[in-house]
Amino acid sequence: MEKTYNPQSIEQSLYENWEQKGYFKPHGDESKGNYCIMIPPPNVTGSLHMGHAFQDTIMDTLTRYQRMKGLNTLWQVGTDHAGIATQMLVERKVAAEEGLSRHDLGREAFIDRIWDWKEQSGGTITKQLRRLGASVDWDRERFTMDEGMSAAVQEVFVRLYEDEMIYRGKRLVNWDPKLHTAISDLEVENKEKQGSMWHFRYPLADGELTADGKDYLEVATTRPETMLGDSAVAVHPDDERYASLVGKFILLPIVNRRIPIVADDYVDIEFGTGCVKITPAHDFNDYEVGKRHALPMYNILTVDAAIRSEAEVVNTDGTINKNLTATMPERYVGLDRFKARTAVVEEFETLGLLGKIDPHGLKVPYGDRSGVVIEPLLTDQWYVAVAPMAKTAMEAVDNGDIKFVPQQYENMYNSWMRDIQDWCISRQLWWGHRIPAWYDESGKVYVGRDEAEVRAKHQLDDSIVLRQDPDVLDTWFSSALWTFSTLGWPEDTDALKAFHPTDVLVTGFDIIFFWVARMIMMTMHFIKDENGKPQVPFKTVYVTGLIRDEAGNKMSKSKGNVLDPLDMIDGIDLESLVAKRTGNMMQPKLAAKIEKSTRKEFADGIEAHGTDALRFTLASMASTGRDINWDMKRLDGYRSFCNKIWNASRYVLMNTEEQDCGFADADGNVGEMKFSLADRWITGLFNQTVQAYDEHMANYRFDLAATTLYEFTWNQFCDWYLELTKPVLQNGTEAELRGTRHTLVTVLEAMQRLMHPMMPYITETIWQRVKPIAGVSGETIMQAPFPEFDATQVNEADLEDLEWVKQVIVAVRNVRAELNIAPSKPLNALLRSVSEQDKARVEANQTFFTTLAKLESMTILADGDTAPMSTTQLVGEMELLIPMAGLIDVDAEMARIDKQLEKLAGEFKRIEGKLSNQGFVAKAPAAVIEKERAKQAECQRDMEKLNEQKAELAKLEA
Repeated sequence: MEKTYNPQSIEQSLYENWEQKGYFKPHGDESKGNYCIMIPPPNVTGSLHMGHAFQDTIMDTLTRYQRMKGLNTLWQVGTDHAGIATQMLVERKVAAEEGLSRHDLGREAFIDRIWDWKEQSGGTITKQLRRLGASVDWDRERFTMDEGMSAAVQEVFVRLYEDEMIYRGKRLVNWDPKLHTAISDLEVENKEKQGSMWHFRYPLADGELTADGKDYLEVATTRPETMLGDSAVAVHPDDERYASLVGKFILLPIVNRRIPIVADDYVDIEFGTGCVKITPAHDFNDYEVGKRHALPMYNILTVDAAIRSEAEVVNTDGTINKNLTATMPERYVGLDRFKARTAVVEEFETLGLLGKIDPHGLKVPYGDRSGVVIEPLLTDQWYVAVAPMAKTAMEAVDNGDIKFVPQQYENMYNSWMRDIQDWCISRQLWWGHRIPAWYDESGKVYVGRDEAEVRAKHQLDDSIVLRQDPDVLDTWFSSALWTFSTLGWPEDTDALKAFHPTDVLVTGFDIIFFWVARMIMMTMHFIKDENGKPQVPFKTVYVTGLIRDEAGNKMSKSKGNVLDPLDMIDGIDLESLVAKRTGNMMQPKLAAKIEKSTRKEFADGIEAHGTDALRFTLASMASTGRDINWDMKRLDGYRSFCNKIWNASRYVLMNTEEQDCGFADADGNVGEMKFSLADRWITGLFNQTVQAYDEHMANYRFDLAATTLYEFTWNQFCDWYLELTKPVLQNGTEAELRGTRHTLVTVLEAMQRLMHPMMPYITETIWQRVKPIAGVSGETIMQAPFPEFDATQVNEADLEDLEWVKQVIVAVRNVRAELNIAPSKPLNALLRSVSEQDKARVEANQTFFTTLAKLESMTILADGDTAPMSTTQLVGEMELLIPMAGLIDVDAEMARIDKQLEKLAGEFKRIEGKLSNQGFVAKAPAAVIEKERAKQAECQRDMEKLNEQKAELAKLEA
């Protein structure tokens, strides 16, 4: 093996070999069961970020673990076509390179451009997945727009339509005025903004007056332009101020429309005047009020969010109201919504109907792709009536067919499902699954898998002109079918039989409703077992937290705190990192701020750490459901862990290669082996580690599993066992040498298999070197069996004896550290209160004490024996005394202690002065004051301890 561990020299070549050899494929032996994880399909436009790295590490750890357990394992990979993101990306590309818009090209030519881009540049994130060591079956890679997926999407749409669960209607949606499409709530980013609250006076009609004699009602709004579409003014049913006016009318200014005064619980009596303007066509809450009171809905905006010439009046059932007209004042027609806002406020002021204007903080919805303010808008869309499916999906969680880890997310799931609304599935885009619906010239709709089926089914000859619906389906619609469509549905494939339902879904909490719930609903509706029972898509939903920066802030490009996992794997210099974080920023001040913070935080750039160190860091922080504050120091620490494993392996190989390690020779002969206490201890401890690791994996506690590996590997195997082997390797008999060499290679080999799921590269490399020495066969570690707990290898007495030996050695080392005694200087130890068991342990392990503690002698004191001036350590009930005479220079030690006391006294005085300053105590936060008091107490304690040491030293001088 190379002297130093260099992950860059092994990782990519190893992965290429794994992939070429087909090691990631299911092996087909179902005798131990099947296991399947579906990757949450990343956007085809995307690139790897820390969230991906985190979740993919967890999924790969589970997959490799179950593969080594012997299960027929599939980690299904694929990407999502990402409707809006992909269309925008290619639109910008075509504009920049050809100076054309998608409309210049036409729909078919533009779609061809997208497919070209997808083939050439759309696989960035899948290439990056390989760098993480993801053991997915690449031969089964799917794309949500591939031929098979498209067939599944069409099948689902047609069946749901035939079951009267898909319908088309005019309802309120999130509308993006720039992209001209409806978008989901997940694609809306609410930003805190400082706005205004305008108070408008609406004149009462028919000479009515309020209880206090006013001829108007006052309403408040943050969106004045929407008053052009008001349908009513609402008051609370219990509000006595307006009880006599319920059922009466106001005359809506500017448009001079009579609108009713209604009573509704939605109104907060205590807020403002207790009167609320109701605009059902432009506010989601008002929409619900409008439906309750059967109010007409006045849609005043175009798809560009400009004022229409005439409002579209819609009934609460979504039909057009042909009895009411609502012509907009000519001066407003065509005005952008924000210009209309200014004009409305100015006209109210001119009319003497403008009350006060208050500053008002509010959340403004923005399209996360377009960056423009989203407008609630009445549009014709396709919907899925999900209530029946939601009931079945909730039962699956209630009865335990699906479990959430952590369990608290079941509450989030259930709360969403209880209040579920019909799902808007259409998008006004060109890129996506086009809706399989056709219209004749009268507007009648026909749904089928293709036009030929529609014509045949409805007996339409070629004289009937049909046009296909121009809309496409919401991206979430196709991804809702992910667990079964990727396995070949609607065909009853072998893969579907073997791997569905899948085992675990690893996902973030933010898409429990948008994706997880919809997968459960769709799967249980379409996939049934042999008894007709709805089949769940997965048995467990493991919900991860977010990866945040070290300060706990969410990572975002605008904050300049994003970390690229590949930079931590390969390293990146400071200038490249700065350029990466500030490139393409439109705001120079923000770019300068980010550059400054980056240079401060990463003065030397980011060093290469390798994939295993990154994966182990992520696994070690994967506490169920909690957000993770990223810590570069932990990453540095786990890179050191990789180096430790490498160096320990080199030590084992140097002492075992071409040596007799107790395995049968060519003639089948096996030499005698004698195992030391250390050999038996490490073997037992390893088996306990396997048991603990399995328990943590079963509970999805990857953090505890990683800690278990670290504790055994670094603290026990590397730091203790390898040291404990040296006396035998230096002076042991042939039988003892065989026993220790045998233990070294068998534990090292098994340890690689234990660590492999989390750290695939370093373990494969070491395993390939150690397996022939350990008498193990196999092409790759990932197909080797995972270690199994063997209770017969755990001897509690051996474990207790060796732990006692360690305590003695640590006690002696503590004395050396406290008294600054060189590690090489031999010491004599006196033992008091020694039990028969401890006496036997002393006699049996003299070699360890002589070699590792450098004890020249260990004398057991009889009862009543007095000991010379000594420093004492307790090991259980036994006292270990090291006589101090002749070990230290008393004068030098006194001087050193005095110097420390002087420094501590100065610090004590500084803190005392601070705490006696009344100004400081009055102004400082309680936590700061408490911290200073704790420091003072520490100083006091340390000074007392040092004075005790001086007193002991004085006795030596005497």
